Amino acid sequence: MRLRVLYHDHCFDGAASAAFFSRFIRAAVHPDAEFQYTGMAHRASQIFEDSLFDGDENAIVDFKYSNNERLTWWFDHHQSAFLTPEDARHFQANPSPRKMFDPSFKSCTNYICTKAKEGWGFSAPDLDELVHWANIIDGAQYTDAKTAVELGAPAMQLTLAIEGSKGSETVQKIIGLMTRMPLGQIIQQPEIQEIFRPLYERHLRSVGIIRDNAQETGGVITFDLTGHDLEGYNKFIPYYLFPTGVYTVAVSPSSFRTKISVGSNPWAPVEPTHNLASICERYGGGGHARVGAISLEPGQVDEARRIAAEVAAELRG
Repeated sequence: MRLRVLYHDHCFDGAASAAFFSRFIRAAVHPDAEFQYTGMAHRASQIFEDSLFDGDENAIVDFKYSNNERLTWWFDHHQSAFLTPEDARHFQANPSPRKMFDPSFKSCTNYICTKAKEGWGFSAPDLDELVHWANIIDGAQYTDAKTAVELGAPAMQLTLAIEGSKGSETVQKIIGLMTRMPLGQIIQQPEIQEIFRPLYERHLRSVGIIRDNAQETGGVITFDLTGHDLEGYNKFIPYYLFPTGVYTVAVSPSSFRTKISVGSNPWAPVEPTHNLASICERYGGGGHARVGAISLEPGQVDEARRIAAEVAAELRG
């Protein structure tokens, strides 16, 4: 049987969720499953085309809910898990033991791990490292900004390759390797090193670019990366450069959207009090309480700058 897996693309937790889900399904549900993966990105006009659900069974992991009748499995942990109120009502009116949502989890990978063990008795001790790092990376549980930015651990290096690679081919190759190989071995694969090395050089340059473009006012770090092709930058660089900053608001255009990233400093000198997902939802975005984003159409840089200025002013207030 063929199982289509839609996952959050260019995201360590998205890739790890797809890998853990695949191991779980093959071991506990469908031993003969053949997996095909589709990377999903948040866009201004987000829709789920019917053609996406072309498997014998279809799954979404670490991404928003779809009310498509061909959706079989769904696991998500984002506060902003539903595109519309109608989707939320559809989920509530059609309960399924294979469709689950809990925003209290730091990572979707750990959520799938937990529910697979509870519901199907599945465990995979060899994937404990993967679950551990998904929690650290998606939940921003690093000990300090230096650890998050200097990329000493294999998981951090893989995150750079996942977030910075073009297209979905590299991410899907890593998903396959995650199902059967420790992270340290994955990053040492020659084809992954070939992708990682130039991205690491770009990462080092991005620290300087953000240093030159960012400023901190009233505890809010702001910068605009228009013209720098840095949408995939490490989100902890601002706190590495401005350790007293509490929030970040950044504009970063790309070929398929204009993005406003909104984040909070895990090591801030004062506790962040704003729910960033709720703020982003007012502009059609979403995320988690501590990190969120807003996606506009490509080319809407002026509108992105206006929204970013409003959000920054609110966070300063």
